[in-house]
Amino acid sequence: MAEDDIDEDAPIFAIAAAAELAAMHAQTLRQYDRLGLVVPGRTQGGSRRYSLRHIRQLREVARMSAEGISLPAIARILELENEVAGLRREVRDLEQRLRDEMQQRPGARVFAAGATGAVVTLRHGARVRRATEVVLYRHPSDPPASPQS
Repeated sequence: MAEDDIDEDAPIFAIAAAAELAAMHAQTLRQYDRLGLVVPGRTQGGSRRYSLRHIRQLREVARMSAEGISLPAIARILELENEVAGLRREVRDLEQRLRDEMQQRPGARVFAAGATGAVVTLRHGARVRRATEVVLYRHPSDPPASPQS
C-alpha cells in the first residue's frame, strides 16, 4: 500500500499506541482530550482511537508546549490550523468544480449583445443573424478563435 493510500483521519490507534507514537504518557493524551486540544474518535464502547493526523497534532502540541506556549494559545493555534486546512480543501474542491465546468462547456464564455442590450451567452459555433450587431468577448484565458471560412 502506497503512503498516499493511507487515510490520515482513520481512527486506528488505541491510546497506548498513540501515546507511544507521540512520545507522551497516556494520561497526557487524556488531559489534552479533556481540554479539547486533540480530540480522538471513539469506538462504540467509548474507547479513544487516534488517527495519524492526531499523532501529528500531539507532537506539535508537545513541541509548542516545550517552547513555552500556553495550552489555551496552543488550542487556538490548532483551531486556526484546522480552519485553514478546511478552507484549503474547499478551495481545491471549488477549483476542481470550475475546471470540470470549463471542460463541459467549451465556448460558453462567448457573449453577444442582444437587441435590448442584454448580454447573451452564445453556444460554441452558434451564428448570429447578420442584422444584429454583435460584439464578441473572449476571456484572455480562452483559446484564440479559429479562422472561419
